Amino acid sequence: MEYVKTNILGSENVMMASIDAGVKKVVALSTDKASSPVNLYGATKLTADKLFVSGNHYSQSYGTAMSVVRYGNVMGSRGSVIPFFRQLVSEGKPLPITDFRMTRFWISLSHAVEFVLQSFASMRGGELYVPRIPSMKVVDLARAIGPDSDLVEIGTRPGEKLHEQMISVEDARQTVMQTDRYIVMPTLAEWGFGKPLGEPVPLGFQYRSDTNDKWLSVDDIQALLLHS
Repeated sequence: MEYVKTNILGSENVMMASIDAGVKKVVALSTDKASSPVNLYGATKLTADKLFVSGNHYSQSYGTAMSVVRYGNVMGSRGSVIPFFRQLVSEGKPLPITDFRMTRFWISLSHAVEFVLQSFASMRGGELYVPRIPSMKVVDLARAIGPDSDLVEIGTRPGEKLHEQMISVEDARQTVMQTDRYIVMPTLAEWGFGKPLGEPVPLGFQYRSDTNDKWLSVDDIQALLLHS
């Protein structure tokens, strides 16, 4: 129920308060877990995304535009596996990995913040913005942090995906691509958009960490870790 209260009812509170206060633009922060959710947390985040998109049918009448920014785990942030791995390396312990096949997207905190600000500047209301960022293998991240550490496969946790997904095949039908981002357009936008914002993605497209066209090697990850 805390997921529902925070992500669904809390989203409604933010939306209505923004309209009442005359806020011009609102961006909701989403997560990869909202794309094809496998647990309640992801389902409530998806609901929040849908609220902020469809809410424009109401909010635009009051001059408030609402959009969504979606990205995966932020490297080096609270809850990131990087500080955990570094601590284990300093203690000479093996690095636990739930599944050696696992892949994830990579985005730094500074890139995430910059992407949100850019989305604020360009949004009209109803867009779901997804950055085009590289993927990595979790085992490569572990090797970059602890080149001499042993890796131990411990099994996936409940609700944990093998690969991250940020755009599903269903959402791809409304998705266009720009140089640095994908934009999932609203299925119905009575307030209008004019010309398309980018090139449509191919039929059957999915934006997943295991089928991404951009990848980080162990050396690439080590170079990025110097700045995290």
